[in-house]
Amino acid sequence: MAITVSGIIHFLADAMATKREKPWRIDISAAPLIKRSRQSWTSFFRRQEFGVLLLLLVVGFFLSLFTDTFLTRNNILNVSRSFSWIAIAAFGESLVIIIGGIDLSVGAVMALSGLISALLLQSGEPVGIAILAGILSGGLVGWVNGFLVDRINLPPFIVTLGTMSIARGATFGLTGGWPVRSLSENFRAIGQGDVFLVDYPLPAPVLVMIFTAILVALLLDFTVLGKYIYALGNSRRALLFAGIHISSVRIFVYTMCGALTAIGGILMTARLGVAAPTAAMGYELDIIAAAVIGGTSLLGGKGSIWGVLLGAAFLQVIRNGLVLLGFPAYWQSSAIGAMILLALLVDYLRRQRT
Repeated sequence: MAITVSGIIHFLADAMATKREKPWRIDISAAPLIKRSRQSWTSFFRRQEFGVLLLLLVVGFFLSLFTDTFLTRNNILNVSRSFSWIAIAAFGESLVIIIGGIDLSVGAVMALSGLISALLLQSGEPVGIAILAGILSGGLVGWVNGFLVDRINLPPFIVTLGTMSIARGATFGLTGGWPVRSLSENFRAIGQGDVFLVDYPLPAPVLVMIFTAILVALLLDFTVLGKYIYALGNSRRALLFAGIHISSVRIFVYTMCGALTAIGGILMTARLGVAAPTAAMGYELDIIAAAVIGGTSLLGGKGSIWGVLLGAAFLQVIRNGLVLLGFPAYWQSSAIGAMILLALLVDYLRRQRT
C-alpha cells in the first residue's frame, strides 16, 4: 500500500512539472472537441446543401446583373410566396424518400385537400373547420399509401401512382370539372396576405413554411422517432434486431407526408383564390426535385429539411430567372429534369467516395 501511494505522489509531481514546463500545451480533454469542431465544419462544406446554397447565390447574382426586375421587392416576394407550398409538400416527400419510399400522389393530394377546404367554405363552414378537413383528407390518403406499402407489401411507386389517379379523379368528380370560386376573404388572406416585420412585408405562406420547417426539423434531429426514420432508410435490419415496430414508423411517415402536402395545397388554393380540379398538375416533379436537389438521397437514409427548403428556393429562382430572361416556358420541365439527374449523379459520386 505504501508503494502504491508513493507512486501516485510521484506521478502527480511529474505531471505538474510537465505542465509548468509546457504551459502552451492543450489539455487532452479539449482536443476531441476541437477535432470534432473541425470535422463538423469540413463536413458542412462537403454537404450538398452547401453546394445548393452556393448555386443559389451565384444564380441570384447572375440574374441581378442581366435582368432589371429580379431584385425588385415585388419579384422577391412573389418568388418566396410561390415556392412556399412546394417546400412544405417537399418536406413530407423527403421523409418518405429518407425511409426508402416514394410518393407520386403529392400533386393530386394538394388539389384534393384544397378543393375539400373550398367546398366546406362554400357550404358555410368556418375557416378553421375547412382547413382541418383539408389536412385530414391529405393525411388519410397518406395513411392509405402507408398501409398498402407496409401491410400489403406493395411497391410504393405503384401504390402512390394509383392513389394519385384516385385523388385526381375525385377532384373532377366532386366538382364536375368546374372550379370552386367565391372563397371567403379570411381564407384567401392565408395565401395572399402579408405579415409586417419591422415595416417589411413577409408573405403569410412563407411564415407557415418556416414554422413547418422548424417543427419537421426538430422531429428529425431531436427525437427518437427521427432517429428511427433515418435508420429505416439506412438499415432496416438493425431496427428489427432492436425490436422497433417498423410498420408504425413507416405508416406514420406516409401519413405525415399526406398531411404536409395538404397544408401546401391549402396555401396554394388560398393564394389562387379558386380551387380547380387541375390545380397542382405536374407538381410531383417539382416536389421530388426540391427534395433530391436539397440533398435527400433517393437511396434512403439521408436528407435534411433545410436542404429541401434550399432546393425548393433554387427551383423557383431558376423558373423565375428563365421567365425574366425570355426563355420559353416549355423548356422549364427539361431544365428541372436535368437538375434532378445532376443531383442524383452528385449523390452517387459522394456515396462512392464514402
